[in-house]
Amino acid sequence: MQQKAFYILLAIVTVAFFWVLLPFFSAVFWGVILAIIFTPVNNWMTRRMNGRANTASLVTLLLCLVVVVVPMFLVGASLISEGTYVVQQIRSGQINFGAYFEQAMRALPAPISAQLTRLELTDFASVQEKLANAAGQASQYIATQALSIGQNTAQFVISFGIMLYLLFFLLRDGARISRRIRMALPLDDQHKLLLLQKFTGVIRATIKGNIAVALLQGLLGGLLFWGLGIQGPILWGVVMAALSLLPAIGAGLIWAPVAIYFLLTGAIVKGVIVIAFGAVVIGSVDNVLRPILVGKDTKMPDWVILISTLGGLSLFGINGFVIGPLIAALFIASWDLFASMRDHDKGL
Repeated sequence: MQQKAFYILLAIVTVAFFWVLLPFFSAVFWGVILAIIFTPVNNWMTRRMNGRANTASLVTLLLCLVVVVVPMFLVGASLISEGTYVVQQIRSGQINFGAYFEQAMRALPAPISAQLTRLELTDFASVQEKLANAAGQASQYIATQALSIGQNTAQFVISFGIMLYLLFFLLRDGARISRRIRMALPLDDQHKLLLLQKFTGVIRATIKGNIAVALLQGLLGGLLFWGLGIQGPILWGVVMAALSLLPAIGAGLIWAPVAIYFLLTGAIVKGVIVIAFGAVVIGSVDNVLRPILVGKDTKMPDWVILISTLGGLSLFGINGFVIGPLIAALFIASWDLFASMRDHDKGL
């Protein structure tokens, strides 16, 4: 009875502890993620500094700020500036998606246009009004989010400080914490080691692979749009980088409609350039680099990575592109362990 009572108490205080951490879930989550990624660097720093763990962790933390945080702030500032400019152009009518749609529809071949007319899909005025309303709602949403970000500056600063504070101690004491976790887990030593290796391996592969692919695709897409004179290349590059977190279909959601518009409006050369560059260059980054950086280390099929990423994003937001594949990898690893244990018990 005493043992059962202790287990109940252990479960209650564990749930209560995670409940307390819930308001700062993202800060704690990314602190752990960054600690896992930068632990090899911190270990190297510690050896170079003759075991001075505090100094090595502080230097690694500063390196993390320079490599990860500062570029994110710079890109975010550029994105806000360019996004605000694009929203102003939409409101002033300089960017008119309805007019673009009408121009593209008028350029369609006669048989296709006739078929769309029979389906009542060529009501330009109605479509233009809907697109204008959608653009207005989008601009209003962006303005609301910008106001919300300004109002939540204090909360963001607190969360950011918690992340950095936690990251320092996780870098310094990570090895000891990992040993304590391994000791506490009620599993066989071999199984604990395998699951923890899978946990850290999937996180490192997912972060490094997806971020590398996203940054490269966003950079290439932004350079493409800048070279063709499309307004807001930084904005569209960031959007392509964000969408590229979705394997196979991400960046194409942006460059493909642009290519179709160019082809329909007579800008054949620009349309061919966008299609060729998007399919060959940007697409090759996703088709070649992602399986090498993500699939190889996680040892998961591409379709599992895609489905788990989509599910994670829908459930957990931006954190889901890590949580989804991580849950999938632990699911596969756990069932592999279960199957091997059953085979061992049967003498196979």
